Amino acid sequence: MHLENLKIFCDLVQSKSFSKAAKLNGITQSAVSQQLRAMEKHFNALIIDRTQKQFKLTREGNSLHHGFKEILQVYDELKSELLEMKQVLSGNIHISTIYSIGLHELPEYLKDFMKEFPSVNVRVEYRRANLIYEDVLQGAVDMGLVAFPEKMKGVDIIPFAKERLVLAASPDHPLSKHTSIEVSELKGYRVIGFDKDIPTRQSVDEMLEASDVELRTVMEFDNIETIKRAVEINLGIALLPEKTIQREVQQGQLKKISIKDKELVRPLAIIRRKGRVVQPALKQFIQLLTDGTLGALEDEADEDS
Repeated sequence: MHLENLKIFCDLVQSKSFSKAAKLNGITQSAVSQQLRAMEKHFNALIIDRTQKQFKLTREGNSLHHGFKEILQVYDELKSELLEMKQVLSGNIHISTIYSIGLHELPEYLKDFMKEFPSVNVRVEYRRANLIYEDVLQGAVDMGLVAFPEKMKGVDIIPFAKERLVLAASPDHPLSKHTSIEVSELKGYRVIGFDKDIPTRQSVDEMLEASDVELRTVMEFDNIETIKRAVEINLGIALLPEKTIQREVQQGQLKKISIKDKELVRPLAIIRRKGRVVQPALKQFIQLLTDGTLGALEDEADEDS
């Protein structure tokens, strides 16, 4: 038995999917099935209950899964400890992020981090929020970046920033002559928003409902860049994070209007799978996001939760 076999099995149990386990490990679905059969032959025990329609481990399978997780955890801890002893950061960091954070918050951190640690390879993937949680839970990525983080079993949440939401409007829009308005003045205007299943949309709707303001949403999109383009051509107005429209405001493509009687804030957070070992490079990157510094980490930063 190799460590790779143990990891593939644990990924299979976590995802409950042969195709997802195959994708996570860069192998074919057939290879996952073959490894499972080889494992059952090695231990002379049935690991998956094939009489069930849904994925379910046998008693022996549960015991193996528990033991394999402990072995992989110890191995990851030893690997992390050895890397720290070398005092040279290298390796890979895989990040899954929503568009607005990846395009407008992340670049300045990445620039500082890559300048300090050029031997670390950082891969950034843009995903919808619900898929980021899935990526984190399945171990497909090292960390996720989301807005309005949702408490979820198996997920650690590390807050790292708060963004003020402002109104974005075309220079041709009637509201563009104002620098600030009251939230009640939004009534009656065409609004462009995120899709209803996106946390920012849900939270903004809840905040405005509390102020007895119901927006007339006429268009919905799944990413912030498409919303901005629609606002630019005066198809409607949108409530967006202030930082995400800075360039368009400077270039005269959009007008920024503050909401003076209601504080609309969007919290941003790092999410990680609970209990997963944090490698030295990832520790440094998380520290940079949370307090803006790079350097030696204190011992207490080793804790996951």
